[in-house]
Amino acid sequence: MTTSSGTHRTEPATTADERDMLDGWLDYHRATLAWKCEGLQDEQLRRTPLEPSELSLLGLVRHMAEVERYWFREILLGEDLPELYCTDEDPDGDFHFADDATWAENEQVWQTEVELARQAAAGRSLDLLSQAESHHRGEVFSLRWVYTHMIEEYARHNGHADLLREQIDGATGD
Repeated sequence: MTTSSGTHRTEPATTADERDMLDGWLDYHRATLAWKCEGLQDEQLRRTPLEPSELSLLGLVRHMAEVERYWFREILLGEDLPELYCTDEDPDGDFHFADDATWAENEQVWQTEVELARQAAAGRSLDLLSQAESHHRGEVFSLRWVYTHMIEEYARHNGHADLLREQIDGATGD
């Protein structure tokens, strides 16, 4: 399915094997977030129209860049990486940005993290266990769990993106 703005979203085949299904749904939800941001100006993407919430479309994109990096590279592969936007002083730094923050910059960071996440998962067994424990729970995770969690994370935030987009310019759609 191609949206009116040009983003291509493909639902996985209903009979796909497990790996293709997980890859397909994750890519579908990644494309949905991109679609929700399409056609808006930087100022609109920075807007927080659901006060008192600090949610913005740009913040969601930055957040998902952090989440991709964290689960696929830090937890799954055990890479020691700095946060992209968050700090100890500002743990929600992905939602706090300068008034001149641009879609082009932040979308590039997000797409880079998506590509690195794909590379981290490529060719690995879904039973692969994470090399690092979660900073929050001290647990080990399978790649299958990471995929499922990422699909859930995108689906939840795409619901937020639906509400934000409707408030910004009235656009709706799944």
